[in-house]
Amino acid sequence: MFKPNFRYTNRIVTLIGKIAASREVVLNSPLVPKWEVSLRREAMVRSAHSSTSIEGNKLTLDQVSKLAEGRNIMASRKDKQEVLNYLNVLERLDAFVEDGKTISEKIVLRIHKQLTKDSLDDPSDSGVYRKKYVVVGNRLTGEVNFYPPENEQVPSLIQEYVQWLNSSAALELDAVIEAGIAHYEFVRIHPFVDGNGRAARVIAALLLYLRGFDTKRFFSLDDYYDTDRKAYYAALATVDKDVRDVTKWLEYFVEGVAVSIEAVKERVIRLSSERLKRTQRGQIALTEKQMKIVEFINQNERISNKNVRELFKVSAQAAHKEISKLVELGVLKPVGKGRSLSYLLK
Repeated sequence: MFKPNFRYTNRIVTLIGKIAASREVVLNSPLVPKWEVSLRREAMVRSAHSSTSIEGNKLTLDQVSKLAEGRNIMASRKDKQEVLNYLNVLERLDAFVEDGKTISEKIVLRIHKQLTKDSLDDPSDSGVYRKKYVVVGNRLTGEVNFYPPENEQVPSLIQEYVQWLNSSAALELDAVIEAGIAHYEFVRIHPFVDGNGRAARVIAALLLYLRGFDTKRFFSLDDYYDTDRKAYYAALATVDKDVRDVTKWLEYFVEGVAVSIEAVKERVIRLSSERLKRTQRGQIALTEKQMKIVEFINQNERISNKNVRELFKVSAQAAHKEISKLVELGVLKPVGKGRSLSYLLK
């Protein structure tokens, strides 16, 4: 069975501690359902854009967002299909497991089939192990970065891979470490003609979901990779092909998780409020505009009718209507009178 080679460095341990602290804030913040939906949607859009962009997709983040909303855009059929495939997989992430907790060889093939549906030059390569040998390199310069195992080795390597993913040894690891190892080993095996990077990143995200780490699916690790693609490929290249010590890669991977979840934490802090937390009234369903008002107060302590007018470009009467609804819901309370009248979180 596959056995990873790595060690816990001070950097890895420190970052895992920071991740745990940020994750605690995210999971325990009093978010209303609409906020959670919004955060999850943002994460999926950013992941779909970044993961496909790393592999040459030309769509912008705005175009990906429009596709996610079901709108049509001017772009090549292949670029659109790759993004739609990735979005579809992320939306149905919890369906890519067996018995609700394991990842099998069949699931790996299914993930690849869904990711590459109607987007490969040869449709028969979708969801099927490579039958022709491929190398990993720079398409523009022709430079070869990595020679993966021979074609005939792929089936047995993937079988060992999934056996390890579901083993007690893997389950005893921190979820972030397991996901990082799974990501690298999948890229190393390179089981498919194309789409290996996307599949590796989906499997890493699926593991974090399965292990209860990212149950709400709020953060986009792919965004971190895409920010500095050279660093991503350089980190993958730090692993010696003979001893396969993945420690340096794990330092990079764990840092990516830390940066990504810190960004989510900051977003959640802006959306939530200690005052709302103390009321313990449970969740209050708010509209998109009402959520923006609450976020504005979290950042500026209070809001006035003028602030609301400027925020939404509406009349004084419309602004008063939005504020009054939040007062009725018990979310806001008025302070001051006349021109000094403003509103705080209750």
